[in-house]
Amino acid sequence: MEVIPGILEKEWSEIEKKIELVRPFAQAIHIDIIDGKFAPNTTFLDPTPFKKYSSDIFFELHMMVVDPLQYLKPFADAGFRRFLGHIEKMPSQEEFVAKGQLLGEVGLAIDGPTALSEINVPLDDLDALLCMSIKAGFSGQKFEPTYIEKLEMIQEETWIPIEIDGGINSDTMVKAASLGGTRFVSTSFIFSSQNPEGNYKILQDCVPSET
Repeated sequence: MEVIPGILEKEWSEIEKKIELVRPFAQAIHIDIIDGKFAPNTTFLDPTPFKKYSSDIFFELHMMVVDPLQYLKPFADAGFRRFLGHIEKMPSQEEFVAKGQLLGEVGLAIDGPTALSEINVPLDDLDALLCMSIKAGFSGQKFEPTYIEKLEMIQEETWIPIEIDGGINSDTMVKAASLGGTRFVSTSFIFSSQNPEGNYKILQDCVPSET
C-alpha cells in the first residue's frame, strides 16, 4: 500500500509550493497534466522546472492528454520515472507502452466511465494500472465507487500495482483498497488540510498493509 500526493495546478509557483510541502515525507509525487482537449481544464505543461527536484523526488506523470506518447521523452528528460497515459485518446497503446518502457516505469490509465475491456495490452506487460474513481479533469470531486468496482474482475489475474485516483480520503481509501487498489493518489485531502503531513499519515494508517 502506498499513498502518493497528487498535484494538479495551472501555475508552476503553486506546484512548487506543494512539492516543498510534501517532499519531507512523501516517497513519490504524482503530477497531473491536462491539455484542455482531453478534459475541459488545462494545467502547467512545461517539464523543465521539475529538473530542480527530480534527483531527490520520484515523480510520476499522469497524462490526461491527447496522444500522451508525445509527452514521454520531454518529461523523462526532466527526471520523471513513471508514466501513466490515458487510453481514451491514445492512438496506439502498444507503442506507448513500448516507448515508455525505454524511459522508466509505464502504465495505462482509464477514466472512471471507461471499461477495462478497452485496454488491449496484456496487464502483465505494464508496471501499473491507474483507474480513476472520478471523471478525469478536476481535483476536489467526490469519490464514485461504481467507477472502480470493475477492478474486482481482475484482482486475481494480475500482480501489477493498481493505482486509484480521485476523491481519496480516509473513508474512501478503505473502499478503494477493498476493490484491489494498492496505490492511492490524494490531492485535496492532503493539500486542503492545515496539516498535510498529518493527513498523509492518516491515509497511510487507515488501511492495514496486509489488506
